[in-house]
Amino acid sequence: MFCVIYRSSKRDQTYLYVEKKDDFSRVPPELLQGFGKPHYAMMIPLDGSKKLASAELDKLKEALVEQGYYLQLPPPPESLLKMHFELSKKAN
Repeated sequence: MFCVIYRSSKRDQTYLYVEKKDDFSRVPPELLQGFGKPHYAMMIPLDGSKKLASAELDKLKEALVEQGYYLQLPPPPESLLKMHFELSKKAN
């Protein structure tokens, strides 16, 4: 099994995984509208030979079979205020 990865033209660090190149037929139109124009990034085998940076292989495969796509969102930004409070607690 292979998958094709596209990066978003509208959202930084957001990627869309689909089963076939340029086949977005199972991706909801609303998602594509928010995603922007998909830019081809790469095609990878899902046999475990390539390590995925931010996606779990089993979840990715399951989403491709059930939904026809997998959306990878960027990690949430770090809260500098939260970090400040945690450091303040440790200092006291």
